[in-house]
Amino acid sequence: MPAFAAPADVAAALDRAGYLPDTGIATAAFLAMRMGRPLFLEGDPGVGKTSLAQALADITGAELIRLQCYEGIDASQALYDWDFPRQVLHLRAAGEATDPGQLEASLYERRFLVARPILQALERSPAVLLIDEIDRADDEFEAFLLEVLAENAVSIPELGTIRAGTPPMVVLTSNRTREVHDALKRRCLYHWIAHPDFAREVQIVRRHVPDAAERLTRDVAAVVGALREADLLKPPGVAETIDWTRALAVLGADALTVDGAQATLGAAVKYREDQLRVARDLLPDLVARLG
Repeated sequence: MPAFAAPADVAAALDRAGYLPDTGIATAAFLAMRMGRPLFLEGDPGVGKTSLAQALADITGAELIRLQCYEGIDASQALYDWDFPRQVLHLRAAGEATDPGQLEASLYERRFLVARPILQALERSPAVLLIDEIDRADDEFEAFLLEVLAENAVSIPELGTIRAGTPPMVVLTSNRTREVHDALKRRCLYHWIAHPDFAREVQIVRRHVPDAAERLTRDVAAVVGALREADLLKPPGVAETIDWTRALAVLGADALTVDGAQATLGAAVKYREDQLRVARDLLPDLVARLG
């Protein structure tokens, strides 16, 4: 991976890769790379946690390997598994003439091992391992993950220990649906990614929807910012700001109107209860404030 001399260099590289960081994000990423520590990112959905991992892979020339966490995920789904159908075919092809001991040993050769994301990241270099939404996994998976991150190696009984030649850069994300244990957080550098301020959000949207009218971009960013303070079931993130702006631009809008906002509200607000409340109680006043 390339060496960055300072957080400002990381910020400039992320900027060129299409990710507009603030000082805190650039500093956290710089320290994670320099210190060789996992980077733990928390924040509301849609603030750019996953896209930061992709941008870090881009600026370091690394392969992005993603492990999507979910309830019930276990070590085999994250680490490795044996290709049972191929092993059965191998048994059939070998026939009865093969020595049973040799045949059994041959079933556990490396060619029959299916590498899951964590093992892939240990074997490939350079790599950025994104462990996405760790808060969806359970305590047992966290404990397993803590051991792997500490050793940068995995033990496979049939093959031995596989150790990373160059440890991957690890990025963990959490939407804070539950608290992740302190032991895992202590292993990492922690950074909370907040929603961007108005000026930065306008810059981000303009990068993704350059053809949108400047007034439209500013109008949407202002209204989305207000909706985040409205105690919705799911406040819109930056991704929704981008989608809403793009939808309105496709329809030819150059400013936000009540009719246009209501017609495209599904791009920004994804719960029916929120949509009804926003359309009925909030949008008319918010659009009127835009002037």
